[in-house]
Amino acid sequence: MGDSDMLLIALYAFLGAAAAGLLGALALRALRHRSVTVSLAVVAAVSVTAMLAGTLAVARAMFLSAHDLTVVTTVCAMAAVVSLATALVLGRWVVARSADLTRAARSFGEGGTFAAPGGGATAELDALSRELAATSARLAESRERERALDASRRELVAWISHDLRTPLAGLRAMSEALEDGVAEDPARYHRQIGAEVDRLNTMVGDLFELSRIHAGALPLRPSRMSVYDLVDEALAGAGPLAREQGVKLVGEGDGDGVAAVPVEVDGKEMTRVLGNLLVNAIRRTPPDGTVAVAARREADAVVVSVTDGCGGIPEEDLPRVFETGWRGSAARTRPGGAGLGLAIVRGIVEAHAGRASVHNVPGGCRFEVTLPAAGP
Repeated sequence: MGDSDMLLIALYAFLGAAAAGLLGALALRALRHRSVTVSLAVVAAVSVTAMLAGTLAVARAMFLSAHDLTVVTTVCAMAAVVSLATALVLGRWVVARSADLTRAARSFGEGGTFAAPGGGATAELDALSRELAATSARLAESRERERALDASRRELVAWISHDLRTPLAGLRAMSEALEDGVAEDPARYHRQIGAEVDRLNTMVGDLFELSRIHAGALPLRPSRMSVYDLVDEALAGAGPLAREQGVKLVGEGDGDGVAAVPVEVDGKEMTRVLGNLLVNAIRRTPPDGTVAVAARREADAVVVSVTDGCGGIPEEDLPRVFETGWRGSAARTRPGGAGLGLAIVRGIVEAHAGRASVHNVPGGCRFEVTLPAAGP
């Protein structure tokens, strides 16, 4: 048999197989929305039919005897039976695993947690199960954060309502006394009204600032400045309150090592951060106590800390210190604010790509603000 005969045989076989493949492609397209079992059966049938079609085309071209043609057809028919049976078994197994995965995903979608079905599965179904399990874990964490945030918001609303009611009631009583002319010292009443209005204004300003932080709309105007300038300005601003409370303010640091390290921050917002930490520390430090402000360099960051003499925070409360509305176990009886200061601290620091943390030290606690050092 020459090369031309082999080429002719290959051409006839290809044409017969191509015709069967085309019919199979049309069948797959028509049945594309059916079960994978049907698709696998079609693929198996197409494979055997392509082989049979190519064989018949070659047989007719070579004028094989009827007996030989019958033998070839019988062999192809047996191969078709075995192929279809194998495809149906495989298809039913894949469909069963897919059904198990669907039931597991349905319970996941109804608010539960996803548990991967047992038994073996294809690599693709295993990968899908792992991805659904990872998504389930992330959603569980998200739901937990949402519940904590809702609880924090409810506490905040309750505390804000309580804190607003007190000064408003005082303002109403003082205004009525002035209006009725029964105030013994009108000037003192006017000063007290001004103080209460300032307190309300501060509270509203804190709420507005916190809403901008949560919305990601806090405008920052960073500029290059030294940590020394930030600490010095914060100490100067907190000085009057410290003297009024009888608390000693101490500034510490490693000298020029910190002063020479610049940071890229919004000076106004970062001064507010340190001011909030100092006010919080001064108010919770007993008279004759000390509040220390320190700064140090750590690798590519600068850490500014405020240490007070509050006696420490319960370990179970440490993770909640920076939550909105948190004010500690005795918060309702303590003056000065609605528990927004530390939440604002964290929001502003994180907006500067930094982090805020707190831990207990002997006699009190230490708040730390870590900021990235500016480049050269």
